[in-house]
Order: sequence, then C-alpha cells, then structure tokens
Amino acid sequence: MEAKEYWVHLDAEGSLEKYPAKQHARRVQEKLGIDEGLIYLAGQPAKNNEDSDMPAPFRQRRYFYYLTGINPARVIWNGRGSTLAEAVERYDIDEVYYVEELGDVIKDWSNYYGGHGSDIFVLHQGQLPWIPGLQAIIDSESLRPAMNAARMIKDEHEIGLIRKANDISSEAHKKVLANILKYRNEAQVEGLFMNVCISHQAKQQAYDPIAASGPNAGTLHYDANNENFEGRQLMCLDAGCEYELYASDITRTFPLAESWPTKEAENIYKLVERMQESCIERLAPGVRYLDLHILAHQVAIDGLLKLGIMHNGTREEIYAAGTSRAFFPHGLGHHVGLEVHDVGQAELMSVSMGKAVLQQVPSLFPQNFHAPVYDAALCYAPTDTQSSQLQEGMVVTVEPGIYFSVYALQHFYLPSPVHSRFINQKVLQRYMPVGGVRIEDDILITSRGYENLTKAPKGDAMFDIIRGRKSTSSTARPQANANAPTGSHTSRATLDQARIHYAKSDQC
Repeated sequence: MEAKEYWVHLDAEGSLEKYPAKQHARRVQEKLGIDEGLIYLAGQPAKNNEDSDMPAPFRQRRYFYYLTGINPARVIWNGRGSTLAEAVERYDIDEVYYVEELGDVIKDWSNYYGGHGSDIFVLHQGQLPWIPGLQAIIDSESLRPAMNAARMIKDEHEIGLIRKANDISSEAHKKVLANILKYRNEAQVEGLFMNVCISHQAKQQAYDPIAASGPNAGTLHYDANNENFEGRQLMCLDAGCEYELYASDITRTFPLAESWPTKEAENIYKLVERMQESCIERLAPGVRYLDLHILAHQVAIDGLLKLGIMHNGTREEIYAAGTSRAFFPHGLGHHVGLEVHDVGQAELMSVSMGKAVLQQVPSLFPQNFHAPVYDAALCYAPTDTQSSQLQEGMVVTVEPGIYFSVYALQHFYLPSPVHSRFINQKVLQRYMPVGGVRIEDDILITSRGYENLTKAPKGDAMFDIIRGRKSTSSTARPQANANAPTGSHTSRATLDQARIHYAKSDQC
C-alpha cells in the first residue's frame, strides 16, 4: 500500500501555545510548601488620567499575569472582552466566574477548606475585599517570596518571549547603527528605535530609552534624549522593548563616526569589552554573581592603571579604597523577566540570601548619595557561602561600564584625599569627553553554562554595519575629527565645564 503524506494548515489569530499559568501556579504552590490554599490576586484596574476623560496607559500587574496570562484590553470602547467559555478556551484556566460572584466563590471555598487549616494568600495586607462571614486565615507574608522564587527561574515559554523581545530590540539597535551617520540629534535615535519595535508588534518599551551622547552618557539613567551630536564622540544607547509583557534590556555604545574618533574613546570601549567578556565567560550554575561584579572591578582597575587614569597604588589598594566606583558606580546586572529589573529570591548583588547589609562609612560615602550605588557593603563586602548563586533558568544582564561623571568626580571623589591620590587628573582630563561606555547583554543560565540571548552587534560587527550603510548624502552630519591626535578633540568637556545630569539609581 502506497504511503500518503497529508499536510494540515491551521489559521489562528494568535499563538496556539497558551501562557503556562497552571504550571506557574503549581510552581508557586511548591514554593509555598502547601497542599491546599487559595491565592487571591487582583488585576490592574483601568482608569483615566487624573482630571481627564482620557485613559491612563494600562500596565497589567505582573504577579497577576504570572498566574493567569491575562492582559485584557478595555471592553466598552476598544471591543468586548471574552465570554466565560471563550476565556476558558483562550487561557490556561479551568473555571471562570463573573466578578459579581467573587464573594460567594471565596466564601464557598472558605466554608469547605477554611476549617482544614488552609489559608488565603495575598500579596498585601488588606488586599482581599471584605466578605461577611469569611472564616479562612489571611496570609499576607508568604506569597511574595514564594512568587519571587518561582519567577526567578524561567520556563521555556518565558525564555521564548524574552528571546523574541531581544530579537526585536537587537534589530532596532542594528537599524540605529545603519543610520547613525545621517542623524544629528539624540531624539532621532530614540524615534527610530521605537519605530522598529512597534513595526515588529512590540508597542511597549521595557523602560524609557536612554540615548545619551557625549557627556550625557556619564549619567546612568539620562532620558532627555534631545541634544545635538555636534563635537561629541560616542553614543550610549540603552533600550529594549517588551514582548507579551516580557522585557529585554540591551545597551550598546558606538562612535558617532565610521571609526573611533579618538584613541581615548577606543581605549575605554575595549576596556569595557574586556570587563564584559571576562564576566560572561564565567557564567554557570553555582557561580556567585557578586564574585563576577568584583571581577569586573578588578579588570576595570587594571585597565585604568594601564591607561594612566589611575596611579599611585596597586589594584588591591584601589579596590579596598573603593575608588574604582568613581568610574563603575553601579551593579554588574540584574534579573530580567516580566520586569526589566525582575524579582528574585535574593538580590543578585546581595551579600547574603537576605537583604544586603548597608554600612555607612561617613568619611568615604556622603549621606546625600544613593546608598546602593556608593555604599561599600553592597558592592564590595566579601561573599560567603550564603551569597546568591546563579541557577539554570535564570536570565540576567551583564552590563559593566566606565563613566566620566563630572558631578561624581567634582563633588565627591576628587575632593576626597582617600580617592584623589589614586586619580591622575592630568590624564583624566583627556578622557572626560568620552562621557561613558556601557555594554549590556541578556544572558540565559543553562545547565552547561550560558546562552547569550542578545544579538545586537558590538565590536567589529558594529563597525561593519556603520560603514556598510554609510550615507553619501551631502547633507550628512559633520563628524567628530577622526584624525585628531591623542588628547585633541573638537569639543572638550572638563571637570569645570559640562552640563550636569545626575540620576539616583543603582541599576542600569
């Protein structure tokens, strides 16, 4: 009998794969360590802007989405929602009720299970609506840590969404590189990036894009994105979209010309590149992330000593004083998932599995600085056996950077004899116009090591795109002087003359 081949063609409005809400619920149940219980989570209510009839942007509560996969649109004006039957068909759920039945459903559950030691779990005290005669115990302490522990490890569905967000964002970064020689202002870069993302069905950014040129790159969370490029050497573009609520977080730094405008810019880029590569190649389950942060500082100190920006001390002396934080003031990275700075069982940068112990050292760390950025305990306390370790299924960023912040240097590090002795101000002046360099990728921890989910080009591949699509138009933006000798720039930024932007933040 002759074998026959059959092809089946299916048309579907969306993905045939449902968001794995029940799998997530079982994972949270495991973390709670219970056999029976009821988790009560409310979705984000739609509302108008204050004193307006226009709707505020809707952003679903991430804990709610994790256990439901539901991100509804507004019903009356934007189209009807699902019927009960359609909701069961569309989402990974078994039963659906109208909101008017909420009290009766919870009370019925309580009457049956409440006498058997089963709790109702909520994220926040007082979140459960008042229900007359409710017998169950309300637990507002256990759910958040259990859900954080569950969300910390991503399943295949979640990894696929993060990968998709990275693919779209990487394509947007490529488009920026291909057009950068035609642009004259930061706003054009932000506009193109968002255009590409929206064109690929990613309408939401995971965070406000940072398109920082020249000295603006010395501010971690600069977001004005409105200044001209004239005379500036580099742009630091930190931008990533979200796809079906899952985030990407990507940073690339590139010249505003078809080659390195100065040797100083090239030196700092290659130093940050070494910092990142040294950390990424060590990623694997069981590695303490804080150890990698310390490694990044060690590579930074070695590089800054070699360039002459730091002097009069060994790596160990500079490290112990904390002076390298003048140039690398933030953590190496964070979890990525439903939030761009996603939750976890413990902070990646914590000294222990609990909260990081912040010890104030008044002589070195002024009170008006943001403690998580500048406090020694968060960035420099030694690791121990309880420190947070990487696990298979985590998605984390690796985002080292070197910055030349006028504010931080002028108001804190240079006036301090503890730090100024290690900083060669004559050499530093040559590097101030670089502004800042950060390189950031999203990394999946696998059983054998890691997978880099970010495909945005960097290094030589970055230049291939810039040069390969160079504009030949006579209206192309004037470039910074690529032939200027070392230490000579078309526009100098000094410790005394620069526009100051300062953001209080401990993550990028």
